Amino acid sequence: MKLGIIGAGNVGGTLGTAWAQKAGHDIFFGVTNPQSDKTQALLRTLGGKARAGTAAQAAAFGDMIVLTVPWTAAEAAIRSMGDLAGQIILDATNPLTRGSDGVGLAIGHSTSAGEKVQEWAKGASVFKTLNTTGFGNMANPVYGGVKSVMFVAGDDAARKPKVIELVAALGFDVVDAGPLRNARLLEAHAMLWIDLALQRGLGRDWAFARVKR
Repeated sequence: MKLGIIGAGNVGGTLGTAWAQKAGHDIFFGVTNPQSDKTQALLRTLGGKARAGTAAQAAAFGDMIVLTVPWTAAEAAIRSMGDLAGQIILDATNPLTRGSDGVGLAIGHSTSAGEKVQEWAKGASVFKTLNTTGFGNMANPVYGGVKSVMFVAGDDAARKPKVIELVAALGFDVVDAGPLRNARLLEAHAMLWIDLALQRGLGRDWAFARVKR
């Protein structure tokens, strides 16, 4: 599969590397400066499985698009890609902001980053996923033989199985989290991981998992 990953930072670079190495997917990173030392180093690591260019070029390349840029850059990135009707977009963003109490969500309850991405990417099928844990867990989501959990929320029932399959290829236990409006729940869930990891002393080397009888 061909994947257009918008952003090549910790999340985008980790996801692109994992999908190329674990599943053999071809990666195109859409970045502001494709010639930057960091991006070029990433491409050398992945050899012929990856290339880099603009966000618009990555979107045109990909069978699916994965949005990994900071929330403040998300709208501009989406709009720079042009017509996205018919595309599948995995939205891994969280609408983070910093206030007097530290990092929090800029929006929530009545809308979500996922729903805003859907608003900007008219005609696309947007799925909220890969936003509820750290990038280290995207590289290796298995702890002691137990897969950590990852959720997928989206409205396009016909295309959701393809998204679930793609996320599962990373090694996650993938759960269908319902419609895209449930991104409001997933973004709050992400804040719990962030708070516990960065403010409550748990660090980054842990993850949520699903257990059942």
